[in-house]
Amino acid sequence: MAHFFLSETLAQAPSATQVGATVSLTGAEAKHAVTVSRVRPGETLLLGDGAGLMLGVTVMTAAPAELVLRVDSVRHSPPATPRILLVQALAKGDRDELAVQAATELGIDGVIPWAASRSVVRWEGVKVQKGQARWAAIVREASKQSIRPWLPEVSALTSTKQLAQLAATSRMLLLEPTAETRLTAIAPPTDDRDIVLVVGPEGGIAASELEILEAAGASRVRLGDTVLRTSTAGPAAVAILNATLGRW
Repeated sequence: MAHFFLSETLAQAPSATQVGATVSLTGAEAKHAVTVSRVRPGETLLLGDGAGLMLGVTVMTAAPAELVLRVDSVRHSPPATPRILLVQALAKGDRDELAVQAATELGIDGVIPWAASRSVVRWEGVKVQKGQARWAAIVREASKQSIRPWLPEVSALTSTKQLAQLAATSRMLLLEPTAETRLTAIAPPTDDRDIVLVVGPEGGIAASELEILEAAGASRVRLGDTVLRTSTAGPAAVAILNATLGRW
């Protein structure tokens, strides 16, 4: 499998989209390529900007400060429509982070951290920005591992009230083990509204939160007859939706 690296400023150089052009990879990505991945001149890599642009390149020179690359192929991938967004409640341990990592590898298009009423973990003060940055780093590395042309965005910490506002403009699905409707029974969408999967913390989504979100237009769905951990429910639902939407 080819090494894949990200350079979010790649598209700022118009010549980068031309076969035969020369582009550079610098900073932490270049250092990682040379010191960790042991990339050497003559090797072929994939280079993306996280916004649909994917280049096949050959390494001309390799130093920890800069890789000089020749563009061999250019591919533009359109964004997914409809998007699948994961609302992941903050959870103790690393269970929320595991969910974010796996969901990214499986193709989630955006991640929304949620301060649910039953969340044991709380992002407060400086933890708000640190937590979002931590999740963004996880998403970035998972996107590189799975060679994704589009880098999912990690939104700011969201409240239940803000989720209710989102429910009014999207197709929001609440993963709830007691729901009557199975996620596998959901028909493919007929419009381009975002599909928003909401996963609660260890104790599940509180009854009051379910009522608020349902009143705003959300629907309850279940994955099966068993109860999954908060770290696995979201990725399992993403896999089902990938099949429903024809992505897989």
